[in-house]
Amino acid sequence: MKWLYVLPAVLFLALAGVLFYAMNRTAATGEAPLPSMLVGKSVPGDELPPLDTASQGFGPKELAAGQVTVVNVFASWCVPCHSEAPMLMRLAARHDFRLFGLVQKDKPANIRSFLAENGNPFSRIGLDADGRASIDWGIYGVPETFIVDGHGIVRARIVGEITEDVLAHQLLPAIEAAKAS
Repeated sequence: MKWLYVLPAVLFLALAGVLFYAMNRTAATGEAPLPSMLVGKSVPGDELPPLDTASQGFGPKELAAGQVTVVNVFASWCVPCHSEAPMLMRLAARHDFRLFGLVQKDKPANIRSFLAENGNPFSRIGLDADGRASIDWGIYGVPETFIVDGHGIVRARIVGEITEDVLAHQLLPAIEAAKAS
């Protein structure tokens, strides 16, 4: 009869062990939790309207204009987006690629406040007000970052906040690889 009390604890520990192993395996290998189906394919055909009259939107034509483009998906309500903003401002100082912003389901006024507070690193900002473009890009959360080569082919996807480590080990190497393609 004691095994009825012990069995749930043993099952819980076994499940916890499997989940812990799976999480650490993903972190150790650098795999994205959900791989992007876009990597190696052309960018979606969405023409993103500009955030407002003070910015320019973008679409496939701008993303295939011959220069590597980093597309950062963000929103004013996203806490990690605020944290990564200084890193994006540092990236904006570089001239070997372009940095575009894709606003996911947010209001222009909120984004303008966000940019006033954190700085605007983006040369173009497209607004995905209804989330349709986000579906086409395969976005399931913010922030996410895509590296697009000069031919409009998605070369990499980074899920989550751009930190020093992500910058050094994922983003910059992906930009260099996209330049070489």
